[in-house]
Amino acid sequence: MSAHHGNTPAAWTAVVLALLGFTVGGVGLMLDPVSYVIFYVGVGIVVAAGVVFVVMDRLGMGDH
Repeated sequence: MSAHHGNTPAAWTAVVLALLGFTVGGVGLMLDPVSYVIFYVGVGIVVAAGVVFVVMDRLGMGDH
């Protein structure tokens, strides 16, 4: 495996967005009563992270 595997702007942006989405979703699940709106906002952020990665990769930001 390459020493620089995954160290691209596209990968880092997707990881940060996915972590943010999981955090938002987790907070939504911990609220009493459970806030499904906040949970699904988190799910949307995680899905957006995948889309952002694909777009940035196709724009050339996923290459070394």
